[in-house]
Amino acid sequence: MAQQSATVYKFELHGEIDPTLSYLTERAVEAAELKKVDFILIDIDTYGGAVADADKIRTSLLRTKIPTLAYIKNNAASAGALISIACDSIYMRSGSTIGAAVVVNEQGEPMPEKYQSYMRKKMRATAEETGRNPLIAEGMTDEDVVIDSIKERGKIITLSTEEAIKVGYCNARIDDEKVLLERLGGDRVKLITNEVSIAQKLMMHFLSPFVSGILLLIIFAGIYFEFKAPGTLFPIAISMIAALFYFAPLYIEGLAQNWEILLFVVGVILLGIEVFLIPGFGVTGISGIILIVAGLTLALIRNINFDFTLVPEDEIGTSFLIVTVTMISPLIFLLLFGNRILKTTFWNRLSSGEKLSSGKGYSVAGNTRLDLVGTFLPVVADLRPAGKIELDGVRYDAISEGDFIRKDSIVKVLRKQGNYWIVALSQ
Repeated sequence: MAQQSATVYKFELHGEIDPTLSYLTERAVEAAELKKVDFILIDIDTYGGAVADADKIRTSLLRTKIPTLAYIKNNAASAGALISIACDSIYMRSGSTIGAAVVVNEQGEPMPEKYQSYMRKKMRATAEETGRNPLIAEGMTDEDVVIDSIKERGKIITLSTEEAIKVGYCNARIDDEKVLLERLGGDRVKLITNEVSIAQKLMMHFLSPFVSGILLLIIFAGIYFEFKAPGTLFPIAISMIAALFYFAPLYIEGLAQNWEILLFVVGVILLGIEVFLIPGFGVTGISGIILIVAGLTLALIRNINFDFTLVPEDEIGTSFLIVTVTMISPLIFLLLFGNRILKTTFWNRLSSGEKLSSGKGYSVAGNTRLDLVGTFLPVVADLRPAGKIELDGVRYDAISEGDFIRKDSIVKVLRKQGNYWIVALSQ
């Protein structure tokens, strides 16, 4: 394989295999192809991760026409083994291992047979594509496979460096990367290390579970604030911007499908209709919330269109739990501190807009009475928390000190605040 000169493009796959690493691999392979390098070198050290993301990485490596080399520094377990086998050549340091590709859940327990079958076929097909013994690849997943002098029934194959060399799953033991580079290009090798652009770093950050959780929090907080004070617009605008940053990376990576995003959009529209057009809170609002939660949850799941066959059940449950817990968290916070926030100067500026002075033709005479405190009056426009109360045919602006109060409820006037009467639901 030695040459007079060679250009090598290198990138790392360290840690858990997830959407950020599949995105990194696709961009790195694209960059290597644009630069027309001679080899792609992948520095691998991973215990595995998501099978769907490992399969995306595998596909990228198999499709490229540039020779690919896996350099296993320590571990290439589970999904890492699949990625390594997808490379044209494999090199390992002393003490490294490759194998143990059983599909497990987050608790480390083996997944049902349909997932193991899928992984076995992927491992076998990948080994066949790269010219390695497919039975050994299957044996890394299937404990029932028997291979003379290599594997007995009931065991899963994990190969050390020397074992991998003997069975053709490692080209050579190399403890120094410089030796590997010299093997590829002699003294005239040119090494290009993958550099992640600012845009790519942002993309990878938005794909991370932590950032997704923060965006979910902003989405639900914005919707809740807009519901509490309809027409404010600022909270829902922030919520929609967060939704854009939430869905865009997932859509680009193929996680969020068109119909899943549509569920969210329809849910927001239905919730908007409930807030602004339909009194009370009924089927429309509940349907909107269900569709919003469904859209956000399904966007995190690695289904293909409407096919959920290979989506682990715990992944669906975990995604739903993430979304619902994130939805409930701001509600609890805002129920405890929402009234204080709504009374802040900052919030009043957002919700009040332009001051409606008498000099501009507006009249506030209807709210100048001082004798409403202590009276019990009917609600004539839902308090969300702002709404209307009525006395002797005259309507007054009011704000609920608490949650949503329906039209026709009876409230007690507690005090006056600016041009609003602060009220509470009569007990």
